[in-house]
Amino acid sequence: MMVLIIGGSGFLGGELVRQATSAGRVTAATFNSRPGDAPDASWHHLDLRDPRRLGEVIDTVTPSAVINASSGAADWAVTADGPVHLAQMTARRGIRLVHVSSDAVFSGASRSRYDETALPDPVTPYGAAKAAAETAVRLLHPDAAVARTSLIIGDGDSAHEQAVRALAAGARKGALFTDDIRCPVHVADLAAALWELASSDATGVFHLAGPDALSRYELGVLIARRDGIDPCLLPTGRRADTRILGALDVRLDSRATQGRLSTRLRGAREFLDTTR
Repeated sequence: MMVLIIGGSGFLGGELVRQATSAGRVTAATFNSRPGDAPDASWHHLDLRDPRRLGEVIDTVTPSAVINASSGAADWAVTADGPVHLAQMTARRGIRLVHVSSDAVFSGASRSRYDETALPDPVTPYGAAKAAAETAVRLLHPDAAVARTSLIIGDGDSAHEQAVRALAAGARKGALFTDDIRCPVHVADLAAALWELASSDATGVFHLAGPDALSRYELGVLIARRDGIDPCLLPTGRRADTRILGALDVRLDSRATQGRLSTRLRGAREFLDTTR
């Protein structure tokens, strides 16, 4: 099937493109600042704030499925309004849509894990934009899949891994918080799960996060050990002692989604274990 990846030049988007082209899928992808480096994909410039251009790209590519892996941070026009236009256009054309969302839609106030039935209660502008996008996608494209995920880790090149190395080297100020808890997922597992959803007719909300709930510091220690860095070099702190806005403890419960997928979502302790 012809697939279109919105945000194909990003970290997750790049892995989606890689897996698609490796599997022989005819693949198109969008970029905002510069195209990705996958030669077997066709690249299209797109600013999600421009619905006219979005329509042009969709009509040029004529995909059977679209995965929205874009990230506009707290830019409401990109993160919230962009998916509104995308949901309208794909629904009108009968195109399969998988929209990637985030655990930032939750406040962390719950003392239990958030499963797929949990209602968003964001506490940041980014979380609010993501929550608004979820609502719009589900309303405008009832046959779409909304996939929430958590911290995305790779084999050394994710933003979180780069931050750990910079902090350990003293090249960056800051600290790894011991009270900021998430459920990291490996980018390859996440991309494979998204492709599985895109190839199905599953609808509704899905959680694609790892089973391990770790603090940013605990995750940093695992990354440091994998990379041969002394964990003692990592500065620590508590987010609660800062003025940084955001949820503290957000644990996505992905068990229901995992039960419907053949792709296994590994925990960070497994995919960062250098003894395996």
